[in-house]
Amino acid sequence: MARKMLIDGEVNQTNQVEEEAHFDFDLFVIGAGSGGVRAARFSANYGAKVGICELPFHPISSEVIGGVGGTCVIRGCVPKKILVYGANFGGEIEDARNYGWEVNEKLDFNWKKLLQKKTDEIIRLNGIYKRLLSNAGVKLYEGEGKIIGPNEVEVTQLDGTKLRYSAKHILIATGSRAQRPAIPGQELAITSDEALSLEDLPKRAVVFGGGYIAVEFASIWRGMGATVDLFFRKELPLRGFDDEMRAVVARNLEGRGINLHPRSNLIELTKTEEGIKIYTDHKEELLADVVLFATGRAPNTKRLNLEALGVELDNAGAVKVDEYSCTNIPSIWAVGDVTNRMNLTPVALMEGTCFAKTVFAGQPTKPDYNHIPCAVFSIPPLSVVGLSEEQALEQANGDVLVFTSTFNPMKNTISGRQEKTVMKLVVDAETDKVLGASMFGPDAPEIMQGIAVALKCGATKQQFDSTVGIHPSAAEEFVTMRSVTRRVTAGGKPKTTNP
Repeated sequence: MARKMLIDGEVNQTNQVEEEAHFDFDLFVIGAGSGGVRAARFSANYGAKVGICELPFHPISSEVIGGVGGTCVIRGCVPKKILVYGANFGGEIEDARNYGWEVNEKLDFNWKKLLQKKTDEIIRLNGIYKRLLSNAGVKLYEGEGKIIGPNEVEVTQLDGTKLRYSAKHILIATGSRAQRPAIPGQELAITSDEALSLEDLPKRAVVFGGGYIAVEFASIWRGMGATVDLFFRKELPLRGFDDEMRAVVARNLEGRGINLHPRSNLIELTKTEEGIKIYTDHKEELLADVVLFATGRAPNTKRLNLEALGVELDNAGAVKVDEYSCTNIPSIWAVGDVTNRMNLTPVALMEGTCFAKTVFAGQPTKPDYNHIPCAVFSIPPLSVVGLSEEQALEQANGDVLVFTSTFNPMKNTISGRQEKTVMKLVVDAETDKVLGASMFGPDAPEIMQGIAVALKCGATKQQFDSTVGIHPSAAEEFVTMRSVTRRVTAGGKPKTTNP
């Protein structure tokens, strides 16, 4: 069968059967997470002979255990959102009382029941991912893979047996793992892996970090009744997001009873009879049942033998790739978090798809990182797409228009919950193009997915304004924000505007 291969940026459509005959596989993938599975399946669908290896399954990862499905499915987005759903119900049941539901008895929460349901689900998904590979004709090997030559991989199986295979192309899709800050007593803390599988729900939790994972677990544990202290190094959590929306999230976390400690570092942990004692750089001392380090993740490249092969890595240990996900060695490629480009599951899926098209479909395709929506599953969630106000001002040639809306969701008018929804649009004053959108409030990710399509298509504010809203809904607010909140000149101060 003739295959189309990308060679030096051009598609070679010659018959390559004889040239490839000495390879065991057209493609061998190391890592069966979201990006690796997508690349393997699509490559096989394009006619490639594909092998893939993954570490044995376990909810908590290490250098020698993992599981088909990867971080997102087993110890990331999916189980985390299950816990978010669980944490939401306490408030929902309280809201129900004002909607006429007679919930008189004391509410109890069974953590172990939810934990078992979560584990059952990730085991089910692990099986589904294995079947997806099998149905696509991909050969799965359980064991640790490493690269021993430009066209050769070695898989160490569970019993220690080593298998070697040759491949025309090798794809690295090993993802990343949680990091721990190097402080005394760091072994007493847990990472997000363990946080999703705790035997007992903590009564007192300390979270160290200001990103997605920190904010989400603080929300989860507080929603389940724990006392939560959140420490982070910056003035506000969620560095990299729109500053105005970061402040909204911070106020809400405090409103929900989470104790915020901005500009703070943990410097030591010790074990006591009463729990884990935490010492901070502000001379604070706290006791906790659990300390979660949510201080970033590191690419999984240490055990792949990449340095010996001359594969270029960056200072963080991430695999350096070009626009098509190819390393400096033409036969070795990489997608997903191991490249440290944009570390989101749907982005790894996109990169895996583009890789398969480029290498096996004769369609050189670069991943497009513009207008990628994302969400922080705090309670309630924050979701954004496009540029923040700060990013828009950095890139703008002229003025930027900012439209905001803050309101009490209709549901809260009856339930009595005091929690505002905040929406924001950032618009280029000269072209009227919508550059970015943000929302904090119930259903924000569901709404933002549709807004992302509009931004991807280059929608203008006038087109937003001419769109008929769905009433009554929160989403309609995005097409009814008529008055400019402020007009800002790049590098300047906001200009007052008359509504």
